[in-house]
Amino acid sequence: MKRSTFQAALYVALVFVSGVAVGGFGHWMYASRIVNATSGRPSPEEFRRRYVAELGGRLKLNEEQVTQLQSILEQTRVLYKQVYDKHRPEYTAIHEAQINQIRQLLSPWQLAEYEQYRIERDAKMKKKDKTPNF
Repeated sequence: MKRSTFQAALYVALVFVSGVAVGGFGHWMYASRIVNATSGRPSPEEFRRRYVAELGGRLKLNEEQVTQLQSILEQTRVLYKQVYDKHRPEYTAIHEAQINQIRQLLSPWQLAEYEQYRIERDAKMKKKDKTPNF
């Protein structure tokens, strides 16, 4: 059975269009994952802005409610920071005890390598600024 030229052209065009669609979708998926992977954690201000916008839209909050919500979030931020500041010395003491225990179990050459590791790790942590965002 002989196929017509029109059918052959239609099949070729269909394969081409489907290839473009799949390629476009694949590129979109790749690009969206790259952006999400590099964007990191939002700043506290950005997180709050998104949260207020989401709640405002979903719950149909009026301006007064949005203002009150902002006030509640600010009060909560202050309380979280107070608790964090109050307990920070305890966290630091626990961490220092862990470091000292690790140091005690290491041989001299392991200890030197561990100290180098800690210096490198501390430098990375300072770049990231591990302080909680309130």
